Amino acid sequence: MKFTKMHGVGNDYVYVNGFTEDVARPEEFSIFISDRHKGIGSDGLVLILPSETCDFRMRMFNADGSEAQMCGNATRCIAKYVYDRGLTTKETISLETNGGVKILKLYPKNGKVDTVTVDMGEPILEAEKVPVTWSEAQLINRIIDFQPEKFSVTAVSMGNPHAVIFTKSKFSTLDIERIGRKIENHPMFPEKTNTEFVEIISPTLAKMRVWERGSGETQACGTGACATLVAAVLTGRLERKATIALLGGDLELEWNAENNHVFMTGPAVEVFSGEIEW
Repeated sequence: MKFTKMHGVGNDYVYVNGFTEDVARPEEFSIFISDRHKGIGSDGLVLILPSETCDFRMRMFNADGSEAQMCGNATRCIAKYVYDRGLTTKETISLETNGGVKILKLYPKNGKVDTVTVDMGEPILEAEKVPVTWSEAQLINRIIDFQPEKFSVTAVSMGNPHAVIFTKSKFSTLDIERIGRKIENHPMFPEKTNTEFVEIISPTLAKMRVWERGSGETQACGTGACATLVAAVLTGRLERKATIALLGGDLELEWNAENNHVFMTGPAVEVFSGEIEW
C-alpha cells in the first residue's frame, strides 16, 4: 500500500490515493497505521477518492478506526496532495465530505501548494443537529456538571460536533486526557464530541487545546478552531477575524457576517511517502 504522511499545523494523517489504491478494511487499517510505535504514526487515515458531484471526495478514519464526518486540516492537505501531484490544475476545488461539500482555495508557490483557505460553511447551532441532548434550542455558554468539574459549554457543529470550553486558568497543565475523555463519552453527546479548551489572549487571538473523539489530544483541529471562533463571537470574547493558536501552529479564521460562512486559512505540509504491507 502506497501512502503519504502529511500534516496541517501538527494534525497528522496518513493519506492514500483511492484512485490507484484499494484499501480493504479501512477501519482496521487506520488503527494499524496510526500506532506511533508499531505503525506509521498518525491521528488517523484519509482516503482521497473520486466523486460524482465534486472534484474529489474524502473519507477519514480516526486512530481508533471510527469514521468521522470531516477534518478541516485534512482538507487542506488533500488540496496540496492533488495539486502537487497533477491530479488537478485548478486553484479552487470542491471536496465532497461526510460533513458536506467544502470549497478550497489553493495558494501555490513555485508549483506546490503552500497554504489553503477552506470555506467551512455555516456553523450549526441547533442542539438536535449538533447533536447534543439539551432542553433548549441551543446550548450556548451554559454550565454543565461533568462531576467533579463544572464547565461553561457552547455546542457547535462544523459538520462534526464540538463542545467549546473557555478556561481562565490551568490551561497548560489541564488534565485533558481525563477531562476530554469524560466529556467525549458523556451521554448528552449521542455521537460523542470533540472538546476544545480555550484561553482568550486578546480580541483577535486565542490559544486552544483539543481532545478529538476517537483520537485523543491532537496538535490541532481545523473544525475545532472554527467552532471555537463561532463560540467566542457568540459569547463576546473574540472578533469575527481572529488567530487560533494551537499546539502545532496557528490558523487564521473568519466568520463572515454577510454569508454566515466560516473561512479557515492555514498551511499544508508533506512529511514523507512510502509503502507498507496491508
